[in-house]
Amino acid sequence: MSVFLIQRCAAFIATLLAASALIFAVLALLPGSAVDVRLETGATPEAAAALAQQLGLDQPPLVRYGHWLRGLASGELGRSVAYDAPIAELLAERLLVTVPLALIAMVLTTVFALALGVFAASRHRRLGDAGVMAFSQLGMAVPSFWFAILLILVFAVKLQWFPAGGFAGWDEGPAAALRSLLLPAVALAAVQAAILARVTRSAVLEVMREDFVRSARAQGLGRRAVLWRHVLRNALVPVLTVMGLQFANLLTGAIVVEKVFALPGLGLLVFQAIANRDLLVVQNVVMLFAAAVIAINFVVDLVLVAIDPRLKAIHR
Repeated sequence: MSVFLIQRCAAFIATLLAASALIFAVLALLPGSAVDVRLETGATPEAAAALAQQLGLDQPPLVRYGHWLRGLASGELGRSVAYDAPIAELLAERLLVTVPLALIAMVLTTVFALALGVFAASRHRRLGDAGVMAFSQLGMAVPSFWFAILLILVFAVKLQWFPAGGFAGWDEGPAAALRSLLLPAVALAAVQAAILARVTRSAVLEVMREDFVRSARAQGLGRRAVLWRHVLRNALVPVLTVMGLQFANLLTGAIVVEKVFALPGLGLLVFQAIANRDLLVVQNVVMLFAAAVIAINFVVDLVLVAIDPRLKAIHR
């Protein structure tokens, strides 16, 4: 195992621990608790103390934090107060909606952004370049939730091509489930595709000025072959960096879009948990998102070093 990999693994673990401590501290400072929600108004202090003991809320914060860390390591995340079910089962069920939604959105983002970015770079300072830049500027300015509502009005209400909300479920077949996720995925991908298209265009333009590109053209390779085989490959370092951040943004940004489309994913779960003061569920969902972001950045670092080993010396 190289020194670089050891350093990255140590940084990964340290960041996870720091994120868990911050999440626990912030949620511990919030007023109210699940006891206030479950007990009726006018409950006796004895009843409140008994319920707090049952939920483990009577213990000192450091003890509760230690129990939570052990649970995270073993997969025992505790029990939801609102759902009266194991939190691990709730997360596994909701991930079957949120993760496919983010993956579909990432595929759409990558396909459209790379195509538009390379197209714009190949037509630098011409009409095609200006059109792509105008589209990307508009895409970055439009909020995803507003675009989601617009998609519902056009494709669900007016044209009736897709359902306006809800999730058919994987038991109904992949086609029905993916049909339920397509509009939300497009709403999520629009902003990210606009950003990635601009990054791709800039990276491709920078590489196109290199000497090896002129040499490849002088050897008789066509413009399209040079762009896709040589230029894009060498422009992938900044593009992959942004793609890693975007996938993390798609996972966390799915919360709002899931609410608009009434999808039973992690977004709806965390909204309901907040309303019910089910802070242990909120704590685990936020930690899951934080771990996903940290893990994605870790993988992106390893992929970038595999593509360009010179980066290993920079990270030391």
